[in-house]
Amino acid sequence: MSSAEIPDAPGGRLRARAVIAVAALSLALVLGGWLLQRGLRRGDSSYVRAQLFDQVRARIANDFVDSIPDSDIFRKAAEGMVRELHDPHSGYLNPDRFRSLSESTSGHYAGIGIQIDVRDGWITIVAPLPDTPAERAGIQPGDRIVSIDGKSTEGWTPDDARGSIRGKTGSNVLLVIERPGVPARIPFTLARGEIRVHSVRHVSMIGESVGYIDLTIFSDSSADEVRDAVTELRAQGMKTLVLDLRANPGGLLEQGIEIADLFLDSGLPIVSVRGREVAQSYSDNAKQQWPDLKLITLVDEHSASASEIVAGALQDHDRAAILGATSYGKGSAQSIFRLDDSASALKLTTARWFTPSGRSIQKAQPVTPGSDDDDEDAPVKPGAAADSGAEIPLAKRVQFKTDDGRVVYGGGGITPDLLVAASDSFNGTRAFWRMIGAGAPKFRDALTESAIDAKQAHAVSSANFVVTEALRQSLWRHVAAKGIKLDRVHFDSAGAAVDRLLGLEIARYALGPEAEFKRRLNDDRVIAAALELSTGAQVENDLLRRAGERRAAKHEDAPHTT
Repeated sequence: MSSAEIPDAPGGRLRARAVIAVAALSLALVLGGWLLQRGLRRGDSSYVRAQLFDQVRARIANDFVDSIPDSDIFRKAAEGMVRELHDPHSGYLNPDRFRSLSESTSGHYAGIGIQIDVRDGWITIVAPLPDTPAERAGIQPGDRIVSIDGKSTEGWTPDDARGSIRGKTGSNVLLVIERPGVPARIPFTLARGEIRVHSVRHVSMIGESVGYIDLTIFSDSSADEVRDAVTELRAQGMKTLVLDLRANPGGLLEQGIEIADLFLDSGLPIVSVRGREVAQSYSDNAKQQWPDLKLITLVDEHSASASEIVAGALQDHDRAAILGATSYGKGSAQSIFRLDDSASALKLTTARWFTPSGRSIQKAQPVTPGSDDDDEDAPVKPGAAADSGAEIPLAKRVQFKTDDGRVVYGGGGITPDLLVAASDSFNGTRAFWRMIGAGAPKFRDALTESAIDAKQAHAVSSANFVVTEALRQSLWRHVAAKGIKLDRVHFDSAGAAVDRLLGLEIARYALGPEAEFKRRLNDDRVIAAALELSTGAQVENDLLRRAGERRAAKHEDAPHTT
């Protein structure tokens, strides 16, 4: 999900008459400005516009070369109206999109519990989720789903597969699996169950008295999950928490507020929301449970919305040292209005939000944050635009002050107290993906095939394995077989990037998600900076002072572009 959401506002159901008026304007814009102008000359009332729409609708329904049902005409007109707002965060949500949104914010759906991706044109299992029908049935990473309920999945997208696999709790779904090394296809009949997707993905101790929580989205249980995770880590001796909000696109506004509430003192402001119909401030309601806990928060260019609410509040109140890259810069809030059919909805930007110091972090010319794939090693699309508007130099941004008088910046995302570039901008991974260009999907397939080969050969046994020449040669054979335009000289010259990508893929498919996480953590420059910053720090001010000193001394990173 790409934005923070406000729960349904009072009176949120759109009346049919309002929808007709919306559709009228949209269709008039699409079919020709002269129609709208003619209608306006006759009068400026909603009734006249509705008449105009009805005339156009009737003409299309009766005379257009292809038959179009009235229901489709109304839907297309509504979609066009929202599209003409030129707001990437507003949209008409058809039943499938509305259901997907609801699932992402609730964390609940009825299915079998698998992570999937497309490899070589087929739906491939990345991992079964723990304690789910898929795991209990014995489905394994690397399994290829060749059919679902008798329908071939060749050429399907992950959304196609999810739509077929999910359904009513207790109902059955038939999967036919191809497993590497097994000659015959394997049928699985699984009963769909209630799947709970946790927003806290990883909880672990990563250093001497340093704990780590990876929060991937703000769903309806995120605050409870963070609270439980902190309690668990405190029992293990945690004195400093690294809260990772990188690649977290947001979610529920109230969950962002509740998570900030966990770490701030009673009465402190967290965020204010201002719009045409709303002006409201939210403050901390409860005492801190862990006032002595030092806090480091990680953000990057994909941290958006509710992530920025949390990071902004903690930064403004000097409660956390912020590390990483400048955040996405989405300072708007959306309301969800159910439409009269109850299956679809309108997502509409209704307000902007501001941090406690009064700064807006909205960037200019925003577009929708990144895709669901939050993998930092995903290939960079050739010519892809930045996630948000161009970075505004700090010298041109408005300065604000934190509670202790530190300077922070508005108008362009949350700027970290210490900039630390991600590993993939230093080890050549991004440059390697750019070099491959359009061959990136096939290279991904080659990586997975090499990882499955390593799994079958039992080539690795722990997360800290070394990528050997034999493993690298196996990858090259798959690359060559797929006809990827990459000569051996360039392949060998990108050895560090190739080894990193191959090592992560082997860990994922041969050893499981936890092994991949540990391997990724060991190569994480931002985590390393957080650990260095925390060493010997006694109180939160020590972290802030060190970050400020390093920044003043220019001991910070800027991402490499080559």
